[in-house]
Amino acid sequence: QVQLVESGGGLVQAGGSLRLSCAASGRTFSSYSMGWFRQAPGKEREFVARIRWSGGSTYYADSVKGRFTISRDNAKNTVYLQMNSLKPEDTAVYYCACTGYSGSLYNAYEYEYWGRGTQVTVSS
Repeated sequence: QVQLVESGGGLVQAGGSLRLSCAASGRTFSSYSMGWFRQAPGKEREFVARIRWSGGSTYYADSVKGRFTISRDNAKNTVYLQMNSLKPEDTAVYYCACTGYSGSLYNAYEYEYWGRGTQVTVSS
């Protein structure tokens, strides 16, 4: 089992920045690929970014590319999502997830463990 706890959400004005953190406990963190997803009210959960455990390659949704950066610190068992140039449409609950599986890792069903989420609200 892996437990994931997100933090760092809040209210920010458009154009501002936030850094989300996701602390993991349980099994060996470094052997899991990590992802961030988000869900806005009335919408489906959508992929934001992911970072592989092996090699640390990253991938982003087109909607956040160039503005968001995913990174991980295996020594701290933590994954981060740096969010810059935030827009009102970024408003959502942000979830981190992890998986030991390979694959594209763009889909929620590919992830084994989930955190409870942290709210991000961007005002215009």
